[in-house]
Amino acid sequence: MARKKQEDVPQGAPAWMATFSDLMNLLLCFFVLLFSMSTVDAEKFQQIIASFQNTISFMPSGGASIEEGQLITSGISMIDLYDVYYSQQAEADAQEKEQQEKDVVEAYEEQSLAESEEMAETIEEMVAQYGIQDQVEVTFNADYVLLSMNGTFLFDSGKAELMAEAYPLLDKIGKVLEPYRDNMIDVEGHTDNVPIHSAKYADNNVLSMFRAYNVADYLRDNSTIDPAHIKSSGRGEYAPVADNATPEGRARNRRVEIKVYNSYNSDID
Repeated sequence: MARKKQEDVPQGAPAWMATFSDLMNLLLCFFVLLFSMSTVDAEKFQQIIASFQNTISFMPSGGASIEEGQLITSGISMIDLYDVYYSQQAEADAQEKEQQEKDVVEAYEEQSLAESEEMAETIEEMVAQYGIQDQVEVTFNADYVLLSMNGTFLFDSGKAELMAEAYPLLDKIGKVLEPYRDNMIDVEGHTDNVPIHSAKYADNNVLSMFRAYNVADYLRDNSTIDPAHIKSSGRGEYAPVADNATPEGRARNRRVEIKVYNSYNSDID
């Protein structure tokens, strides 16, 4: 078979490729020109990125932004998530501990109040047994049982020395208190607000202090209560139980109180 002549073989790329190349170059130049004339809205760009992250993120609720290579998910980084978790856990632990402490305190107060109530019932029965219920008022709280005696039964006006008529009353009070010889007993003296000044008592504070001391000292000497468990103090006019504007109120305020602390609140070494 005869070979074709050299000049009969087509030379170079087909003619259509030149036209196609020119078209691609024109399109490239056109889009470069468009890009150079446009401005990029950074906020919208971040929103577009966030939209993609919300769609494909492996974290709950998707991602929200990218800052310096750090993925931030729903506005919180992984470190922030751990911080929030441990903060919430610590807060929950603190609340649980606080509730436990509160429960312990409430249980303690309930038991303390129950003991005071039982003591008060026993003391009231003994007060009635000795026939001094008209001279002694009995109340209680979670700390102690309170025996209140009107100062008229114990002292002359403006004096702190015990009257002879007070001895039988205090002897019976000593009998009432003997079952609680292991408890702390606090004797408090109180006065009205009428000023007093004498060579012996400078004011109501001093008068109330001596009245409480004399009652406490009598109980130390005339009962089986440990003297170390009896203490005394004067409160003067500063803890009234009635209105000092009336004679009746002032009479009620002139009193001696004996606090018998329960076992939960007796400060005895």
